[in-house]
Amino acid sequence: MESFGEACRAADLKLTHQRLEIYRELAGASDHPSAEILHKRLQKNMPTLSLDTVYRTLATFEQHHLVKKVETVGSQARFEAQMTQHHHLICDTCKEIMDFQWSSFDVASLPEAIHQWGAIRNKNVTIYGTCRRCQSLKK
Repeated sequence: MESFGEACRAADLKLTHQRLEIYRELAGASDHPSAEILHKRLQKNMPTLSLDTVYRTLATFEQHHLVKKVETVGSQARFEAQMTQHHHLICDTCKEIMDFQWSSFDVASLPEAIHQWGAIRNKNVTIYGTCRRCQSLKK
């Protein structure tokens, strides 16, 4: 949390109680929650917190590279505070998102045609499939 405070000050963002609590909840989550899920979790201790505030705060955090948005096909955006390089597995059935490392991909050179496109900021992989739990339920 100390590094989050430093990052906010470096980005010239006020470290409000709401921002701190939204980040704390997200940083403690391993399930890549949506804004709606974060809002529900936070409302228990912050009943006046609006869903709009959660959305705006997450957008601000993403803009300043304090959190990442995990784009998913056909569902809500999900968020994470894990900023180190990693990739995602997403279950088509239950929508669970799991992080994984792929160091050989991370260090691989991109094709020359891509370099001609412009400046690459980030490269990551999202793999879709069915998790073991959902596979066993289908059997």
